[in-house]
Amino acid sequence: MSSFALFSVVLLYLALLFFVAYLAEKKKSKLWINNPHIYALSLAVYCTAWTYYGSIGVAATSGLNYLTIYIGPIIVIPSWIYINTRIVRISRINKISSLADFISLRYGNSRSLSAIITLVCLFAVIPYIGLQIKAISETFHLVTETPVSKNMLTDSATFVVLLIAVFSSYYGTKYVDASEKRLGIISAIALESFLKLFFIIILGLFVIYFVFDGFSDIYQQASKFSDFKAKNTFNGIEGALNWMILCMISGTAICILPRQFHTAIIENRQEKHIKTAIWFFPLYLLIFTLFIFPIAWGGRLIFSGQQVNPEFYSILIPQHFNNTIITVLVFLGGLSSSISMIIISAITLSIMLSNNMIIPYGLLGKFKSEDEANNTRNITRIRKFSIFGLIIMAFAFYKYFILKTSLDSVGLISFVVIAQLAPAYFGAIFWRRGSYKGVLTGLIAGLLICYFGLIIPQYYFSYNQEFKGVLRGMYETFSFFNIPYLGRIPQIFFWSLLVNTGLFAGISVSMKGNYRERNFAELYVDIDKYIQNHENAFIWRGTAYVSDIKNILERFLGKNKTEQALRIFNLKYNIDSEAETADSRFIKFSENLLAGRIGTASAKILIEGVTKEDKISLKEVLNILEESKENIILNKKLTEQSKELKKLSDDLRNANESLIVKDRQKDDFLDSVAHELRTPITAIRSAGEILADDDDIPLEIKKEFLNNIITESDRLSEIINDILYLDKLEHGQIALNIQENNILETYKKALNPLLHLIQQKKIHISEVNLLNHFIFEYDEARMIQLFQNILGNALKFTDEQGTIQTKFFTREQHLIITVFNTGKHIPEEDLKMIFDKFYQSKNQNILKQTGSGLGLAICKKIAEAQKGTIKAENSGLGVTFTIRLPERDKEYEVER
Repeated sequence: MSSFALFSVVLLYLALLFFVAYLAEKKKSKLWINNPHIYALSLAVYCTAWTYYGSIGVAATSGLNYLTIYIGPIIVIPSWIYINTRIVRISRINKISSLADFISLRYGNSRSLSAIITLVCLFAVIPYIGLQIKAISETFHLVTETPVSKNMLTDSATFVVLLIAVFSSYYGTKYVDASEKRLGIISAIALESFLKLFFIIILGLFVIYFVFDGFSDIYQQASKFSDFKAKNTFNGIEGALNWMILCMISGTAICILPRQFHTAIIENRQEKHIKTAIWFFPLYLLIFTLFIFPIAWGGRLIFSGQQVNPEFYSILIPQHFNNTIITVLVFLGGLSSSISMIIISAITLSIMLSNNMIIPYGLLGKFKSEDEANNTRNITRIRKFSIFGLIIMAFAFYKYFILKTSLDSVGLISFVVIAQLAPAYFGAIFWRRGSYKGVLTGLIAGLLICYFGLIIPQYYFSYNQEFKGVLRGMYETFSFFNIPYLGRIPQIFFWSLLVNTGLFAGISVSMKGNYRERNFAELYVDIDKYIQNHENAFIWRGTAYVSDIKNILERFLGKNKTEQALRIFNLKYNIDSEAETADSRFIKFSENLLAGRIGTASAKILIEGVTKEDKISLKEVLNILEESKENIILNKKLTEQSKELKKLSDDLRNANESLIVKDRQKDDFLDSVAHELRTPITAIRSAGEILADDDDIPLEIKKEFLNNIITESDRLSEIINDILYLDKLEHGQIALNIQENNILETYKKALNPLLHLIQQKKIHISEVNLLNHFIFEYDEARMIQLFQNILGNALKFTDEQGTIQTKFFTREQHLIITVFNTGKHIPEEDLKMIFDKFYQSKNQNILKQTGSGLGLAICKKIAEAQKGTIKAENSGLGVTFTIRLPERDKEYEVER
């Protein structure tokens, strides 16, 4: 493939990233903002060119060591549910924007410590960025089959690097507040993470099923290599120990690498997204791992006896079979791995470089005299030039130092160097006694061991062979510390961290830190206690004026944002807006506002410049913190009691409202019963008076009056019986006669007395039978009463020429009967109350509400007495009543 064609593909790919970043920034839809899978995919920035190419080379030449790159993180990631949740909370309330801010703030917010951490990250990550550029350059020339040019200006890869630098510097500096979420960048990184996994899967399937005849075919052929068994076993205790330490190295890196800290902590929008990440990201790594073995050993089989770089088997295999499409896709996958790492690393390093070195040590004085617009522009420019400069510096490092170095070795050295921050990092959230002096001493000692044990042999010796003999004597002096069964990198990792951690712990225990260190130690270790009142827990005593601090804030935030922030603060703590003096809460609040823009150390320096702080002894700090803890505990108890009182008040109010409703329903019920009782009594009395006063009434009229007296007496008796019957049902005084009965015959017995009335209204009635058997156990007399009440209710509310349909079926070992009738819907607010014994629907089709309001209440009690349920719901053109009764573990097949 020609260089121009591949360069055009790269341009289109970068244009796609620009488009995705632009779209995410502009739309800000939930798809991008609150998507835990976008967050989890962004964490795959861990999978760089090293994992894409280097791990294949390791699998082919060193065996199982390639697994450590993935297994270490998979072991560590589940602990994020505790560790990262705490760190996210700490970072959010302190407006932390980088790894250097996080560590330095804990140990007294020291400017010097943040600068040293920044230098450590620069020395560790710049070679790593150079590693990515090396992968881009070499694979570009490999795909285009052109030689690597030693002249940077004529090398095609140079232009690719320049494009990446432009993209990073543009989208990486859209927000002057470094703690803001970079939605566009993270969305583009998530897309790249998906694509690089997708492309490696395509390559893996191509190798397994098109180049070879399945995984077993690769295994059988590869097992014939003389070194196959040795490379795919641990080779005893020595190999296992090396493998374990390499896992520890990668497990440490997944937490502390600046790019991982940025994506996992700074870009976290919701703590609950971590719950998704702890299973999604390991699954991503496992899928990646599945295809490394077949690609590595498939490459060895194909190129056996040929002088090719095994790290690039993924490019060479499809190229060998003239499959240009898969070759380009794999190149884009490797490009994605490299670009995502370069972008995020350059952004995080530029933030640390500007906030912890350039601004506090050079430009802070200038910023004090500039206005908000100039300061914002200057901060943005510093970061743009930092990003661009860092990428170009890494490119130069690649050209002059790591041109002939393997991807694997450079990556591991970067991991070991960055691991020197581990004692300070984990000690920050777990150990109160950790001190600035302990961190600084341990860190410098660990870095010296790394420098003499790894960096000089890796880069200096390879570049200056003639000096190797001069320095050899010095290295032989330390041969006493050699561990024979450990490789060079595991050995240096072991000794550097042992010395680093030992000095950190020893000095921290023997020397007390200052009050500021102890203050932040409490805030970090007990973050869950202070998260709601972190400004109250900040200890500061001295003289400060709101107007002075406000002037500083306006130079970085602008007048409007400053006024808005002060209003929020005053409302939060109920402070008079006219107050002149500032307390510790306002000092902490102001530092946080500035921290996102210029870093925590610079923010502290600026605020210290306009305030006068009094010295506080460590004993006073501990007393204040103890009081603060007690206040927090008291506040929690008061909050809990307040919630309990509120819940109790709500329950009482609901109960009172329910009693009022019940009382009103009782009154309505008594009125209705009185009316219903009065009607037959009045009719009986009237008929009786006529018969008593007139002896000459004709016989036929006399019989009619007597029949009316009998009918009304029956009606009166029925009402009284319903009331007494319902009372007995409620108190369980009626014994059920559960027997085996035919449900269809029971239904017809209930329906027959009502057929004449149904036919009078010209109502269409039907049954739908979906039963496999008809025999069920229930109380037939009670079910007849239930059916008649439901059908009578349906008859009353169905218009002329309407429909009543009853359906019988079974589901989940229950007999289900639905009775549907056309007519008006029941009001939604009435659906839950229509089975109350004092309730009458207000949606009747007739002028006067009739009945005592007991029919449906009786139905509910009958169903519940037989362990069943009944409910009503609006459906379509009417209302459906659903009766659900349990089957009694017996099925009787009946022929239809």
